[in-house]
Amino acid sequence: MGLKEMPCDEFVAVLATKAPVPGGGGASALAGALGTALGNMVGSLTVGKKKYADVEEEIKELQGKSNLLQSQLLRLIERDAEVFEPLSKAYGLPKNTEEERAEKAKIMEAALREACSVPMEIMEKCCEAIEVIEIFAKKGSVIAISDAGVGAAFLKAALEGASLNVFINTKSMTDRDYAEVLNIKADRMLKEYGTRAAEVFENVKTRLK
Repeated sequence: MGLKEMPCDEFVAVLATKAPVPGGGGASALAGALGTALGNMVGSLTVGKKKYADVEEEIKELQGKSNLLQSQLLRLIERDAEVFEPLSKAYGLPKNTEEERAEKAKIMEAALREACSVPMEIMEKCCEAIEVIEIFAKKGSVIAISDAGVGAAFLKAALEGASLNVFINTKSMTDRDYAEVLNIKADRMLKEYGTRAAEVFENVKTRLK
């Protein structure tokens, strides 16, 4: 059984153990999928209502994007586990001789790059989902506005969580130029989309109070 097929209680139980996976990356991907689904829920409660007939086609299009993003984020739970395994093995390689140290450094650098690729993708998908949930919150059914706010909060958490999994790996890279490229990209996503998700949440909270 893959991680994404695990019952919720089992996933949480394994997450709480010392097992290497799932970890923060997989949990971030799951949070992103949940946040995306909550936005999608707003769409489901909007489509078919006469009051929202003028935005129905736009909402349906957003639901299509959300369905794809949900699937992609769930897949990234598995991918995060897959890329962590070679990194875990690389840390355990011997380094008794100069040749072993050189080989370990080479393998480690490749594994670190691969391990960064998944949380970077999680961040990118969360950014796309935040763009979608902004519109769900603005144009979707008012009866589900709180769900849009919760979704935005989940997506912000997923974005921030995935970024830490980028930074922990870039910190160990010997290629500092490549590491800095990833750090700058992650920081930009955090700044722009973390702010946008927070604005959705605050706007929803204001409308509810």
